[in-house]
Amino acid sequence: MKYLCLRYRDERAWSELPIGQRQALRREMIDYHELLRHNGSCVEVKALPSFQTATTLRFEKGSVSISEGPVAVGREQLGAILVIEAMDLNRAIQLLSQSPCMRVGGSIEIRPMSGEPITTE
Repeated sequence: MKYLCLRYRDERAWSELPIGQRQALRREMIDYHELLRHNGSCVEVKALPSFQTATTLRFEKGSVSISEGPVAVGREQLGAILVIEAMDLNRAIQLLSQSPCMRVGGSIEIRPMSGEPITTE
């Protein structure tokens, strides 16, 4: 089963880390993702630019509004997306609970991917 994993972080806490610590943590995350790839669990991982680069579309009452900035309100912002392969949710939780990024705080939202195509039927 594939799982979509949305990694959120506190961008202020991240930016307040000394540059050496940020670089070391980035290296650990790269190594961690390589380990997941090596054991067949990581399908894809993509870091995202700062939330400040986001554009949000809102659909209300038949019209669309466009605004600069993220959907999320609060200190945690979406920082990366991962697609992993795991036999079940427990295994996905086990794999992702070891992520080095969690030491800085934040969260990882895990959603099963049904694999069902989106159709117009």
